[in-house]
This record gives sequence, C-alpha cells and structure tokens, in this order.
Amino acid sequence: MIFGEVVVIKSVVQFLARFFNAAPKNKMKPDKIIVGLGNPGAQYRATRHNVGYMVIDELVARFALGAPRRQFHAETWDWQVSGKNVMLMQPTTFMNLSGQAVAEAIRFYKLDPKSDLFVICDDLDLPVAKLRVRQSAGNGGQKGLKDIGAKVGGQDFARLRIGIGRPASTNQVVDFVLSSFRKEERDEIELAIKDAGDAVVLWLEKGIADVMNRYNGGVAANRATR
Repeated sequence: MIFGEVVVIKSVVQFLARFFNAAPKNKMKPDKIIVGLGNPGAQYRATRHNVGYMVIDELVARFALGAPRRQFHAETWDWQVSGKNVMLMQPTTFMNLSGQAVAEAIRFYKLDPKSDLFVICDDLDLPVAKLRVRQSAGNGGQKGLKDIGAKVGGQDFARLRIGIGRPASTNQVVDFVLSSFRKEERDEIELAIKDAGDAVVLWLEKGIADVMNRYNGGVAANRATR
C-alpha cells in the first residue's frame, strides 16, 4: 500500500513538473520582443511610471490583439507586422525586476538583445511627452532598464524613453513617479503614447536609425515630419 501511494505521489509530481516547465504555448516563435515597462495592478495603471505599459496597451487596442497570455513572469501578446512575428510584453515582476521576464524570453527563443529587443519606459529627465530613442546608452537611473541590462548582458538594446517630468525635490521622486499625470498634461501624453506606438512599427519596418531620425526632435517635430 505504501509503495502504491509513493508511485501515485511520484506520478503527480512528474505531471506538475511537466505542466509548470512546459514550453510557452505561443502561436508563433517571435522574431522580435517589444517590452513596455511598468508596475502591475490597477492602482498603478495610470501612473507616470507606467507609460511603457500604456504604449503596449495602445498597440494591443490598435491592432485588436485580444487578451494576454501569462508567461515569462509577464503578460504577452502575439503580433504579426511587417513580415515579422512579434511578442509584446508587460513584465509583471514590478519595475525594478523587469529583467527577469525579458531575459527568460530572450534566452528561451534564442534572440539577440542588440537586434531583437525594444524597450519602452518612462524618463524623469525628459519634459513631459518628449520622446528619446537610443540603441545603446546608460540606464540613466531607470531601474527597469538597469535590471534588464544586468540580466541580458549589457545595455546594448534599443530603447524609447517617454518624458514624465521631474518633481522639484529629489525627496518627492517616488511619490511623483507613482502619481497620475495632471489634467493639463494628459492630451500631450496621450499623443506621445500614440507616437511611441508608431515608433515601434517604424522600428520593425525600418530599424533603429530611422526611428532616431524621426523621433528624437520632440513630439511636435515628430508630427511635423510626417
């Protein structure tokens, strides 16, 4: 009887191991991964720190991508655009541990961060709604970028920063990034999120140089060049 119980328990353990270690059930293997950084949970949804999430939400709505899949410590969506298979990702590890989700996906699919990864995040040092695109740069104190760099082996990957402004005092930074945009800022930030979505599509179609040329002049300049 004891032997039989051991066999049953072993079978259950093996089943659970296979279940939790199973390969992600994507419809396709992604060629590129687009990551929007933020914090999970309704209380953070509209905060400055979550503009990366907002860009992913914009793309999901624009292309009618439906409900997310939960994998790699993230919510993800499959997307096909410009002849490429793309994974959209919102890490659910909270901002400071964003690299865990990104690194898991990059390694699983054997992608190269230098050419296959595009990260969108907030930036305290840019005016509200200004965009800045770089292929390789420091993390500028953005802890999500810092963690991604540490876990994928360096900061050489494309990133788009969206300005959220900066509080008057450094003592207010935590409360500031977790606050919502003021009423007078919302129209511009909504336009910047749409511009960031366009920048993602352009990166997939043309590459980082074209994105930098178009979007590093500021939001107004971005629209004037179209």
